[in-house]
Amino acid sequence: MFIEALRPVEWTLRENVEIARGLRRRDPALLDRLIERYQHRLLRYLVFLTGNRELAEDIFQETWIRVMERGRQYNGKAKFDTWLFAIARHLVIDWSRKKTTTSLEALQEQYGGEYTFDVASNAPSPFDAITSSENRESVQAALAQLDSLHREVLVLRFHEELSLEEIATVTNAPLSTVKSRLYRGLAALKPAFSEAQQ
Repeated sequence: MFIEALRPVEWTLRENVEIARGLRRRDPALLDRLIERYQHRLLRYLVFLTGNRELAEDIFQETWIRVMERGRQYNGKAKFDTWLFAIARHLVIDWSRKKTTTSLEALQEQYGGEYTFDVASNAPSPFDAITSSENRESVQAALAQLDSLHREVLVLRFHEELSLEEIATVTNAPLSTVKSRLYRGLAALKPAFSEAQQ
């Protein structure tokens, strides 16, 4: 049973090493496969961070350019999507610094507080499966009301299915901080879930 549990881990490690090798070779076919595999998740994450679809699309393009330019930096020890989301997050922060906004929350306020969380995807995420169509809007409205740090952790955990350790890597925050943000974010969402179930 223990050996069977290791097989998915070995496969993931092998896949990460292959991605690292392909990026060092600047393999365009690999980049095409990676874009196809991660495009929906990455764009959804960027729309969430910026609150603006056009800006998210621009940063989406820049993220893939950085992946190709700096692919040699990816060593395959961490999951590729963790590395990818960290690049995207840093690009959003760099953009926000250039525009003299001081936080992700201020960036979202700059665009009128309109939040779009749904990006077309081939399959529903576990978060979408749990929330029914009747309460999805109320949950998204509740997410939009949360502090940006709490909202980011919730989206990475439930939309993007990253582990707490991976979220800590993406956000460059200690694991204890990630756990605290997740707990507080869930606590803040609890009233929205209660209302939706009534």
